[in-house]
Amino acid sequence: MASVMPVIVYPPDEDGGRRVRVDGEILGRAYGLRDVAEFLRRAGIEDVDEEYVAASGLIEWRGGGTDVWAAPS
Repeated sequence: MASVMPVIVYPPDEDGGRRVRVDGEILGRAYGLRDVAEFLRRAGIEDVDEEYVAASGLIEWRGGGTDVWAAPS
C-alpha cells in the first residue's frame, strides 16, 4: 500500500497533541500513533495501523519523530 497524498504531522502543542494534515487538509489533533492511523484511514488510505505509521517514509514528522508527543519544556 502506498499513499501519494502528502501527510504532515506537526510539532506537539502545549497539550501534547499534534495536528495531522493530509493532502492539504487538517484532519485533527493526534495524541499517539493510533490517532494518526485513524486519520489516515478516514482519508482513504487503507490498511493503516500503528506499525505502518511508525515506519512509513511517506509521513513528514515535524518537531520530532513518532515518539515525541509532549510539548517541549
